[in-house]
Amino acid sequence: MARNELGDLRRSAAAAGFGPGAIIDFRAEGGAPISGVAAGLEEWDRNFPPGGMRHPQAINEERLQKKLRVAGFRLAPVRDPNNDQDAERALVAVRFPAWLQCPQCDTLAREDDWGSEIGQASRWCAPCSKTALKRIYVIPVRFVMACENGHLDEFPWHAWVQHVDGCSNKDGALKLVSEGAGLSGIILSCPKCSARRSMDRIFSADTWKRFSNCRGRRPWLAAPHEDCELKPRAVQRGASNLYFPLVDSALSIPPWSNRLQEALGIWWQELRDTDPEDLPAAARMLARGSLKSVLEELGMTPEMLVAEISQRVAAWQVMNTTNLRLEEYRQFTGGAAMISADEEFEIRPQSVPAEIAGWFSRIVKVVRLREVRAITGFTRIQPPGDPQSKKIASLSVNRGIDWLPAVEVRGEGIFLELNREALEAWETQPAVAARAGIIDQRWRAEWAQRHGAGQETEREITPRFLLLHTLAHSLMRQLTLDCGYSSTALRERLYANDPSMCGLLIYTATTDDDGTLGGLARQGEPQLLRRTIEAAIAAQAWCSSDPLCIEDLMNGEEALSLAACHSCVLAPETSCEEFNRFLDRAALVGTPNDAVLGFFADLVAGARA
Repeated sequence: MARNELGDLRRSAAAAGFGPGAIIDFRAEGGAPISGVAAGLEEWDRNFPPGGMRHPQAINEERLQKKLRVAGFRLAPVRDPNNDQDAERALVAVRFPAWLQCPQCDTLAREDDWGSEIGQASRWCAPCSKTALKRIYVIPVRFVMACENGHLDEFPWHAWVQHVDGCSNKDGALKLVSEGAGLSGIILSCPKCSARRSMDRIFSADTWKRFSNCRGRRPWLAAPHEDCELKPRAVQRGASNLYFPLVDSALSIPPWSNRLQEALGIWWQELRDTDPEDLPAAARMLARGSLKSVLEELGMTPEMLVAEISQRVAAWQVMNTTNLRLEEYRQFTGGAAMISADEEFEIRPQSVPAEIAGWFSRIVKVVRLREVRAITGFTRIQPPGDPQSKKIASLSVNRGIDWLPAVEVRGEGIFLELNREALEAWETQPAVAARAGIIDQRWRAEWAQRHGAGQETEREITPRFLLLHTLAHSLMRQLTLDCGYSSTALRERLYANDPSMCGLLIYTATTDDDGTLGGLARQGEPQLLRRTIEAAIAAQAWCSSDPLCIEDLMNGEEALSLAACHSCVLAPETSCEEFNRFLDRAALVGTPNDAVLGFFADLVAGARA
């Protein structure tokens, strides 16, 4: 297969929304549009050796590594422009779809049927180029096929057009012409037998029930097709539901967040697996060699290093990875400030203003934090539900690869803890529980539909979760106005998956300098944050789509949100942990007929008064 230079991709994108298995649009020579699917992890190792965690672009996050059972993580590789050996090294994308269309004559054909030159990825229509006296580049087709098992395939053009019996063009070029509005106005035809058929209803699942099962194709992997029992679905090539990365993340918290742990880096796994009796000798060897300068920087002696490593190995062995957020929550609510020059985690608790003390019990300015986000797989058609689901598509052929692609984010944020006494009084009200139960029932019904009758999800959509999630969205919207951040620069992290937790973190989610400007942490000053909270809640009292929005008339019967729309609480999907599901504005402010549904109903009433 020819290798062609397609373009550049942001490092953070290569390990998230455009990871292995994602379709990416490029521009080749002359501006020719190219569509390709990012190749699997084997290509990362093959094109950017050496592999393993001694790779110069390796990063570590001990808690997340133990949870995901990997040796470490890798940033997307970057070529060195000053290194001639890097000239031929790049991440790989495989052309997909292979069907291309001429924008002038509307001819539809496979990639090998167009004009091309050796060493170039572009394709062009020879007849149209001859007429125009310039190359008319063909473009990737709009429609592809996918299934919920993550497979990806070409649209069955010849099967769809339904050739007349005896037609000799059952594998050649077709025509795809727009003759009217909508899908019904897009006509696929065969120039040989004159068969015609519109593209109407191609996005309906019922349309494909009479077609063959999915062929199990995985073009991003150099592997045989899989057996698949599902029916494929037609999807637009650039649709947002064609790739949902399954991302797991963790904040770096003490003792895993300081300069020493970073310096241990590539030796940590070996130290961790060393016999306890041999550990002191190994630590002293590092102290005299590779870590000598770091110990001088930190003012540590070899004996102090031995003791510190022994403590960390013991802590790692008893580490509970069932719920990583529980330890983070305890750090935020510990009550003491953490300020250290060599820490990636710095927090400063603030006093809670009396005006909002009835609803909040803790405010913490997060001056500095580091988050590692690792992509473990992806889904198509539906967002991921269960990380252990069989519908999670693999990033590699070899499931024994001991690393995962990841991105690290350094930034700042604000942590809020709700008043537990007020929260428990609110969430136990029958009306509140019943409203949350509507979404919980819909979630369980969708789960059973996707995974089979009788399959139960362990997750429960509770009033507490709805409240914290909707509050996080409301605060992000208000903070973009107060701090000047873009709507995609902020992100939520919810602490509600354990009965002991009732908090949320709003933090900068970008990997560039936007994340460390200081504006968000400054907004954690008590009186500034009080005004932000009051403004955010007041803004939710009325939506431009009311009364339809607050009465849940804008969502379908199977929607996983109630009172929520783009005018009030929906956020960019890169900012939301739940793909804009499980939201209800009534959990904040109530409804016109029942104000007690809102946790902040008294705050709204006080603002109006």
